[in-house]
Amino acid sequence: MTFSQKILDWYALNKRSLPWRSTVNPYKIWLSEIMLQQTRVAQGTSYYLSFEKHFPTIFDLANASEEKVLKLWQGLGYYSRARNLHFTAKHIVNNLNGEFPNTYKELVKLKGVGDYTASAIASISFNEQQAVVDGNVYRVLSRYYGIDLPINSTEGVKYFKTLATEVMHSSNIRDYNQGIMEFGAIQCVPKNPDCKICPLNDSCVALEKNLIATLPVKLKKIKVKKRNFNYLVVVDAVGNTLLQQRTGKGIWQNLYQFPLLEEEVNEDTILELYNKVLPKIDVNSVTLYNKVAIVHKLSHQHLHTHFWVLHTDAVLEEGIPFSELEKYPVPVLIADYIKTL
Repeated sequence: MTFSQKILDWYALNKRSLPWRSTVNPYKIWLSEIMLQQTRVAQGTSYYLSFEKHFPTIFDLANASEEKVLKLWQGLGYYSRARNLHFTAKHIVNNLNGEFPNTYKELVKLKGVGDYTASAIASISFNEQQAVVDGNVYRVLSRYYGIDLPINSTEGVKYFKTLATEVMHSSNIRDYNQGIMEFGAIQCVPKNPDCKICPLNDSCVALEKNLIATLPVKLKKIKVKKRNFNYLVVVDAVGNTLLQQRTGKGIWQNLYQFPLLEEEVNEDTILELYNKVLPKIDVNSVTLYNKVAIVHKLSHQHLHTHFWVLHTDAVLEEGIPFSELEKYPVPVLIADYIKTL
């Protein structure tokens, strides 16, 4: 029996019941694939169901405000995915008459859609013979065939794409692609897979050569950068506060936050330094909310965060009642703080 047929047989018996498995609608497949990038299925499912409820069609998503899209995405991370999702929905509605591209060649031109996502949509929605290669597929193929090429190298990416194409099922590509990803997600897991019950254990090179723990190979990650975030939670004479929208191309673009002072400060220097970001506000007292920094870990940076409560006798011109803060899309770091108020 071929490798691909074994995957198909295993999938038929073991596939999970997931909401996007009951459709081949390209809009919904696209939603699920974008959401599941860098996200566990358990977490992504609730977000998918929420988006499906609020935006049942691509027209609903295209006509929504970016603020609403970001608010519904809040907590899922990698917010550029949400902005690209919104941009692409508007592009398809405005320029393609709301019709999703139906080939890999056209799908991969969409903003936020790379090789993997285009292959997944093309194969699942349109039954096009395109092999998917995600983290799960890299792991399955590298172990089964005993390949130690780094999966995040240029050479490795090309090699595994070629291999995935060579071994994919020749007719049932829709189930095969979902099957090999599922196989990596729940059978050939990253740590301590149960190889005794694996249907590939009679011909897996990594199992034969005791390489399960060392495959796949990845090049070393970029050095993590430490940043000091000091959020200034202003409280004015009538109990309102301030939020500012992040701009630029950095993290959390277009999300809202409390005014941010990004440098090392302490209780002695905060009164001297707060006016770098709040030059027009006279503060009469400052309280440090958390003496121990909250460390928020992103892929290439760790944010060492403090929240400072600043009281002023003035009334803020653009003050926001604390009761309305939940309406704004904010990073999960700030959302967690707001819940404590």
